Amino acid sequence: MLRKIISLFCFLITAVTIAQVGGETTYRFLNLVSSPRQAALGGKVLTNIDYDVTQGLFNPATINVEMDNQLAVNYSSYLGGISYGTAAYAYTLDRRTQTFHGGITYVNYGSFDGYDENGNATGSFSGNETALSLGYATQIGYSDFYFGGNLKLISSKLEQYNSLGAAADLGLIYINKDIDFNATVVVRNLGSQITTYADLNEPLPFEVAFGMSQLLQNVPIRWHVTLENLQQWPIARPNPARNTSDLSGNQSSERIGFLGQVIRHTILGAEIFPEGGFNIRLGYNFRRGEELRIVDQRNFSGLSAGISIKMNKMRFSYTHAKYTSAANSNFFGLQIDLQ
Repeated sequence: MLRKIISLFCFLITAVTIAQVGGETTYRFLNLVSSPRQAALGGKVLTNIDYDVTQGLFNPATINVEMDNQLAVNYSSYLGGISYGTAAYAYTLDRRTQTFHGGITYVNYGSFDGYDENGNATGSFSGNETALSLGYATQIGYSDFYFGGNLKLISSKLEQYNSLGAAADLGLIYINKDIDFNATVVVRNLGSQITTYADLNEPLPFEVAFGMSQLLQNVPIRWHVTLENLQQWPIARPNPARNTSDLSGNQSSERIGFLGQVIRHTILGAEIFPEGGFNIRLGYNFRRGEELRIVDQRNFSGLSAGISIKMNKMRFSYTHAKYTSAANSNFFGLQIDLQ
């Protein structure tokens, strides 16, 4: 059974060979950060196996019985006045059936002033997108491997244009309880549009990601390493703003070597007191840091930090993520134990 699951993953990864990054796909909101915890750990963490019910939105293989009757609501005032939020809930029918997971991601792009090609006002318009998901995970035999999947229904409305889509997430995770080590491979947003905006079919933001994490012995720290967008190589493009000129006025474009490409796939995170009622979270997203870096100016792009506080059956989370000197994001989350 495990061999069949791994073969399926290899097929899915090789079946999609076209690189997909920002600006080249539709429904990009599917890759937005789903919770303050995720935002604090660099924006993409895949290996948390605990109470965090929102984790199931990004990696269905992490759905587990500790999420039973947990309800999470998260909100962010994002860049450019965009606001979005997520909600997740899980319910365990019994230990054998495992746990079912449901979630929603909603984005509101705000109000815009519309104009025609001649500059005449056409009135205001808005845009919003929503994704509903249903997930399930199961242990593979008596092994340390767990397999999970999410099915997602996607709705998008941008001015007078509407689109409907469907997608799936697949996750395979290895859990070693003896050394508190987790490793996972996730295939996300595997699907297509059902109806298009204007008779033009666009691809979804397909992604393959790999993650590892471990709770250190005798030290209350769990480290996280995530390798994102593994379906594309190279991922970095030269930035024209970083062109250099010699004394003769000849311009040279930015050079990005092999190590630079590897780094841009990497996200690092650390959680202090991960199993406690109060914990601190830190992360660094190398790709965000490099793409938003300003020459000769230190703006700490890519850094993120957050906290979590548990009070009785409620857990409050907050994260501040640095993008540029002029744009930062704050993430708020509340998880309630309904048992």
